[in-house]
Formats: sequence, structure tokens, C-alpha cells
Amino acid sequence: MEKGLQKKAADKMDHAIEALKKEFASIRTGRASLALLDGIKVDYYGTPTPLQQLASLSIPDSRQIAIQPWEQKIISEIEKAVMKSDLGLTPTNDGKIIRINIPALTEERRKQLVKVTKKNSEDAKVAIRNIRRDINDEIKKLEKDKHLSEDDTKKSLDEVQKLTDSYIKKADELLLHKEKEIMEV
Repeated sequence: MEKGLQKKAADKMDHAIEALKKEFASIRTGRASLALLDGIKVDYYGTPTPLQQLASLSIPDSRQIAIQPWEQKIISEIEKAVMKSDLGLTPTNDGKIIRINIPALTEERRKQLVKVTKKNSEDAKVAIRNIRRDINDEIKKLEKDKHLSEDDTKKSLDEVQKLTDSYIKKADELLLHKEKEIMEV
């Protein structure tokens, strides 16, 4: 297969896997993770600002996240932003530090989260298959324009399929790992 197309396919498939990893990192598992707070923006003097730019974040124990704002004035804004997020977590503050306790997940919530992870994984696989389709179209166009022989085209299509299979397998492995993490009590 033409090396340029192979690299292009691999790069795009890598992006799909990285996006899946980010999705999985933002899913709550009953264990504290700073990735939970990645999407939270705080109203900082009228500007939506990522939480990480306004405070130091830490995990004092496995079921708690501590947020220490660099300016005490914005503590209430940070609390509001956490409350508005769809995490379903309630922050408490002592005037200096905001603490978020991560409750243990119920069996029902665990099953819902597994469904969400399966959907995310399936979306990533669809993206990978779409990339395969696009690359296959480019290969067929090269053959049509007489830049590739029939044999080379067949060999290239087989290589794209092998590449696709390996990335689908990676997505499945990530899903299996995340499911195990979610169902762990």
C-alpha cells in the first residue's frame, strides 16, 4: 500500500482511539479521577475558564477530589460550575478548599455507565470503519487513474483491512478494561 495512505489511515485511526480514551476518562467509576473535571468551565470575571487554570486539583484519597483555588474570591463560582456540570456531584467548601466526595456507584448506575461506554466504543469503531472506507475509495481511485495495478490494489485493500481490524481490537480492549473498572466494587 502507498506509504502516505497507510500513514494517513493510521493517524486518523489513532485519533479515533485517543478520542475514545478521553471519553472513557470522563466517565465516573466510583474512584476519584481528575479527568472528571476536564470539561468544567468556571465563570472567571465573565470569561468561561477551564477549572485547571484557576485552581490546583488533587486527590487526597480514592473517593475525594480537592480543589484549592488560587483566588479565594472565585470559590463560589467554582462550586456553581461543579454543581451545573452533569457529574451529579455535590461540592463542599471550608472557605479555602472545595472537596468533592465521590459516592460509591449503585448497581443500576454501573449498568447505565457500561451502556454509555459500549455506545462510545461503538461510535469509535464506526469512525474507524469510515476511515477505512475513505482510504479504500482513495486506493480505488488510484487504480482507476492507472497509478496502481489490480494486484497492488487488492494487496492495499487487504492491508487497510488488517489495519482496521487492529484498531477495532484496540477499541474492544479499551471497552473491556473500562467495563471491568466500572463494575469493580
